[in-house]
Amino acid sequence: MFKSMLDPKDVGDAIADLRKKKGISQEVLSGLADIGRTHLSAIERGERKPTLETLYRLSCALDMKMSEIMTEIEKRIPDSVPFKKRN
Repeated sequence: MFKSMLDPKDVGDAIADLRKKKGISQEVLSGLADIGRTHLSAIERGERKPTLETLYRLSCALDMKMSEIMTEIEKRIPDSVPFKKRN
């Protein structure tokens, strides 16, 4: 049985780095994404996991595709984590 979990810290780090690359604060990004600043802060610290809706809002606010955020997250997954193979 496949039982690997995505580390929420990797997700948060990716979002924080993308936000910083755009040169915007948590306050501005949370406003553009229509989410609470404390919620965004918790996501960036890895204390909360964003829903797909939240990822979509963040991608729109960052002016990028959701897949670009996912690519940044995937870059942080260690090579030692096995991926589930499809048949």
